[in-house]
Amino acid sequence: MLYLTEGMIGNLARGAALAGLLASGAVAAPPGETPFGVYDPEGQFSDDDDVQIEHLFLPWEDVFLPSLVDADVYALARERALLVTIEPWTWTRSERNTPARLKAGLQSGDYDQYMQAICSVLGTLNSPVTVRWAQEMDDQSTQFIWAGWEPGTYIEAYKRMVDICRAEAPQINYMWSPLGYENMAEYYPGDDYADLVGLSVFGFQPWEEEILGQAQSFVDILEPRYERAKQFGKPIVVAETGFSGDQAYVDAWHNTIRQTYEQFPDLVGVVYFNQVEVYPWPDGFGLPDWRVDERVIGPNE
Repeated sequence: MLYLTEGMIGNLARGAALAGLLASGAVAAPPGETPFGVYDPEGQFSDDDDVQIEHLFLPWEDVFLPSLVDADVYALARERALLVTIEPWTWTRSERNTPARLKAGLQSGDYDQYMQAICSVLGTLNSPVTVRWAQEMDDQSTQFIWAGWEPGTYIEAYKRMVDICRAEAPQINYMWSPLGYENMAEYYPGDDYADLVGLSVFGFQPWEEEILGQAQSFVDILEPRYERAKQFGKPIVVAETGFSGDQAYVDAWHNTIRQTYEQFPDLVGVVYFNQVEVYPWPDGFGLPDWRVDERVIGPNE
């Protein structure tokens, strides 16, 4: 799942928020040995030497391309690799495309220029780069205009975008990144188009206790998704994770997401989403706050 704040939209367009260049209170990575990354627009992890991956989100109609160079400088100074999620839309909601128009534009080549422009810059960066295009395509919530398509239509578009990017940046890797639902395999583009498989794993205690009957652990949610992903024989990354609940719940997740598990031998990274959700959680549970200094919920919240 991807959650963005409206305030980030204008900042990104001006190139000011891509890599969280200004720190606002340092925090520490969770304990463990699994490589750890962050999407960290407020820069809270900017001074943490235990972060190996810097995650960027690019709406391809709005991105200020020179800011990718700033992100490269930021990552290099911290010896971090870049994970770049490219979303085929604009973050300006009033101007957002429709699924039908996006499909038509991808098939006609009208949107090739966006991928080409971004990847032409990515190809010049010095940091290791992995591109993650149009994530969570197996989701049915209508959050994303590229999700829930007929699988063949999505796969055709995904391959087209990877081919365009490879022509501009032959050295970078590609992450195919479903949410992890039971239908995820239908959208697999083939071994030549995925160097890694990404999954999303979020924990929200109030919803779990009310709807599922009990709180879930990181392993509870990851395990079935990992089982579906391992069939592809690729390294697996939790490309987005966040959690919110009472102190005990938060502590349990914090202390387990980077641990090594025998049942997850192909898990090679976990990336935290340090932001507030803007897409409503199901069943009227509002907007969880995944930020590390806001994720503990009091008894009346």
